[in-house]
Amino acid sequence: MTGNEFRFFLSCDINLPVTFRIERLEGNLPQSPASSELDTSTENRNAELHVECTLYIDGAPFGLSTKTRLESSGYPYCWNELITLSSKYRDLTSQAQLAFTVWDVSCGNGDGLVGGATVFLFNSKKQLKAGRQKLRLWPGKEADGTIPTTTPGKVPKHERGEIERLERLVNKYERGQIQRIDWLDRLTFEAVEKIKEKESSRSDNSHLSLVVDFCSFEHRVVFQESGANFYAPSPVSSTNELVTIWDPEVGRKNPSELKQLKLARSLTRGIIDRDLKPSSNERKSIQSILKYPPTRTLNGDERQLLWKFRFSLMSEKRALTKFLRCVEWTDVQEAKQAIDLMGRWETIDVADALELLSPVFESEDVRAYAVSVLERAGDEELQYYLLQLVQALRFERSDKSRLSLFLVQRSLSNIEIASFLRWYVAVELHDPTYAKRFYCTYDMLEDNMVKMEAGENGDEDGFKLWHSLVRQTELTAQLCSIMRDVRNVRGGTQKKIEKLRQLLSGLLSELTYFEEPIRLPLAPSVLITGIVPSESSIFKSALHPLRLTFRTASGGTCKLIFKKGDDLRQDQLVIQMVTLMDRLLKLENLDLQLTPYRVLATGQDEGMVEFIPSSSLAQILSEHRSIVNYLQKFHPDEDGPFGITAQCLETFIKSCAGYSVITYILGIGDRHLDNLLLRDDGRLFHVDFGFILGRDPKPFPPPMKLCKEMVEAMGGAESLVFPLQSILYQVQILLL
Repeated sequence: MTGNEFRFFLSCDINLPVTFRIERLEGNLPQSPASSELDTSTENRNAELHVECTLYIDGAPFGLSTKTRLESSGYPYCWNELITLSSKYRDLTSQAQLAFTVWDVSCGNGDGLVGGATVFLFNSKKQLKAGRQKLRLWPGKEADGTIPTTTPGKVPKHERGEIERLERLVNKYERGQIQRIDWLDRLTFEAVEKIKEKESSRSDNSHLSLVVDFCSFEHRVVFQESGANFYAPSPVSSTNELVTIWDPEVGRKNPSELKQLKLARSLTRGIIDRDLKPSSNERKSIQSILKYPPTRTLNGDERQLLWKFRFSLMSEKRALTKFLRCVEWTDVQEAKQAIDLMGRWETIDVADALELLSPVFESEDVRAYAVSVLERAGDEELQYYLLQLVQALRFERSDKSRLSLFLVQRSLSNIEIASFLRWYVAVELHDPTYAKRFYCTYDMLEDNMVKMEAGENGDEDGFKLWHSLVRQTELTAQLCSIMRDVRNVRGGTQKKIEKLRQLLSGLLSELTYFEEPIRLPLAPSVLITGIVPSESSIFKSALHPLRLTFRTASGGTCKLIFKKGDDLRQDQLVIQMVTLMDRLLKLENLDLQLTPYRVLATGQDEGMVEFIPSSSLAQILSEHRSIVNYLQKFHPDEDGPFGITAQCLETFIKSCAGYSVITYILGIGDRHLDNLLLRDDGRLFHVDFGFILGRDPKPFPPPMKLCKEMVEAMGGAESLVFPLQSILYQVQILLL
């Protein structure tokens, strides 16, 4: 949605019951006159309050009243109760009101009225009120639903103070109308709480208020009567006041333009268009359009330009995705011609086929063409995009789509693809919206794999292969159980490490030597045979992630980190982007010594990370005082720059350049010396990608993540051995 668009729902189209939540009562209850007559045994009695809610339509009660439960826990009186009326939003009028009356039934003398307030459901702009509303109660008055009401819950303008202004801003913030900035929000809410405490302590602040949370929708709800297609005209003001009106034609297409477009794209012009060639200016415009990113929407002139010269563009494979965006798919004849041209177009690259699987393209023919392009990709290239292909299943028209069938068939011939596909799908089973679709894909993979027969080259049959993948899940479940036991151990990290090794050697000794080898989830081609307890440990952090060493069937070992309580899907995506960029740079003969370690989310809050032996820059500076001293320890050279071998220093500079540009492109935030790691061979890399795409908990973060300690390790910005600027320029040209 662009900034100029205003999207909304019409109240007459919402066939849902009116719903709101009674939250709490704020302020001090007035002392009842009868309380002085009570004996001392009832002095400490708490009031027993309930709220009566009544809907009024045009000043008359509509339907039966609804009451909350009794609340007698004392101040603050919190109901937090969801109220659902029998009336629906489509039945409301612009003058609909809700009347709230608070009663105290503990008095026992029938005089338990605390106060009442009335609020309109639609504001002056005919928009349905949403979010939290604070209504001032009128003491001793029952809520009045007539028009005009005698018990308005809205605070008069002349009485509004700083508290009311702040509450309006908080309401907008909670509805997403104010941008969220984590570090600034924390400071702001602390200041707001202090102001509230100061106001509540004032002796003259004796008002009672009822806090009600109205239902919020994805877009604003605008009032319209059923069957009507116009608004009642707003009263014309004699002042120079702006009046907001609703234009029913906003967002609709101009019929004249549609007619002209149909004539311009009529099939009778196809014969003429075949011989059309763009002029030099038109060719420049077309080349500029072809460079647009996939997320950019084409305007009418651009769409018409590509359609006009569609025949001359058929040899340009980059133009196909842009051409398909120009097609009016609701026009059967035009869609048919586009599908015919697509079959004769120059075949696009695999990366461009991903764009055709986005939600923009709903045509099954287009999506089937994209799958046919993917069928030409090798297994290695397919693995680079497998994560996105699994997400593309959400936008298919059916559960058993051609894309899901393609992924399952390719999995049968490659165990690595089968393993990753199974994990990517299993993680999405918790999404209630698309759970059925992903369950269908999961079942298809299992059914087809179990039916596989053993290959002629001695490969395992399908049942054993599937069982080896299922045992991966059993392993992760056991690791989660170990983490729960370790976290419950009181004491420091060392005691937890001892408990971990005790569990692996004792009660869970079956993890030390597996009955059968298990395929490592991070690298399914590697078979692991057990855990080495003496080489397993725990990191000192809040989540206590496990660092495990596994024996491999080839006689070696491999190390990984298992986390529980942290969503690794975002880290998994960032590392995938780093891997793709590393591949792109190497294709251009530029190896920047990046470290795209493996990450696999095995659940919504758990996963595995490849362990790379390294030290954080914070630890290096603490123990060695500088990066140069650290590198001299592993790669000393008296004749080299700064006493380090030239190759080691070059590796360090290249990795710094690569990650500086990559973190800039991906907008990675929260960079500090603890999540910048350095390997013994000089390769620097980043970890912990909790903040991406421009989000950062720090105020005013630098766009380029290059700290002074890195620059000092290269001799400073004025040093002759500081070729970082030229490398940065090369990387930016290649990636951007």
